[in-house]
Amino acid sequence: MSSIALPHSEPARPAGPVKKRVSPWQTWGLLMITPYVLIFLVFVLYPVVYGLWLARHPESYVKLVDDPIFARSVINTLVFLIVGINLKMIVALILSGFFVQARTWIKWLSLVFILPWALPSIPTILSIRFMLNPEWGLVNHVVFSMTGKDGPNWLNDPALALSMAILVHVWKSLPFWTLILIAGRLAIPAEHYEAASVDGATNWQKFRFITWPSMRTLYLTSTILSMIWTLGDFNSVYLLTGGGPADLTHVLATLGIRYLRLDQVDLSMASIVCAMPLVLPLVFFMMKRLSK
Repeated sequence: MSSIALPHSEPARPAGPVKKRVSPWQTWGLLMITPYVLIFLVFVLYPVVYGLWLARHPESYVKLVDDPIFARSVINTLVFLIVGINLKMIVALILSGFFVQARTWIKWLSLVFILPWALPSIPTILSIRFMLNPEWGLVNHVVFSMTGKDGPNWLNDPALALSMAILVHVWKSLPFWTLILIAGRLAIPAEHYEAASVDGATNWQKFRFITWPSMRTLYLTSTILSMIWTLGDFNSVYLLTGGGPADLTHVLATLGIRYLRLDQVDLSMASIVCAMPLVLPLVFFMMKRLSK
């Protein structure tokens, strides 16, 4: 007799949806991430959305464009970015080659060099402001003792005041970017330089064919990131000049504070929104390069 195959019977499944067990790690993960999400929503997302809501009226931008201080602030911002960032990054690249040398006195000098970046901004920049005082400041006192003539009125001349603000910004942030580029130089294998020395390459040829190709991406990324941070930096200008004289040294980062002090919140938010077309392309370009 031929055997008849009986159909395979599946085990009975319980009625209703099957509940997935939540592991303790998932529970702890949710508990740990919840405070950070709340902080992001309250202190980051809400202020941004509220600021954009305050700057929603087209009349605010009409008033902003009609204000001559706004046009001057845009020009000052571009000058601050072009001059300050290029000067800072070029000097940082040069100093990174100096501080990377393995000498004891250079290591001690690097500790002094990093102090401006490590110290708080308020006391350091205010001390420079006191030093540049035309009547009793240290700088003009030295100028008078050496030349017998009064020094320039550093912070009452718009061009000089903005130049001093740029130099203060470079002086304050230069150690940080120098350290970043030092790390980039140390990541280059020493064998490349040894082989180049055997071939008789000069220092310039080593930099051109070994150092720069290895650090080009890091240098460009650091420059873009520095531009983003500099657009939001108001310490160098606000603490040194306060936007003066006659509101002629304001940048976009300090212009919003000026409108807040005048109780013009809508113009303050509008001035910040006007800086976004400069910031967003930089953020997009940097993230695109980092994702490669």
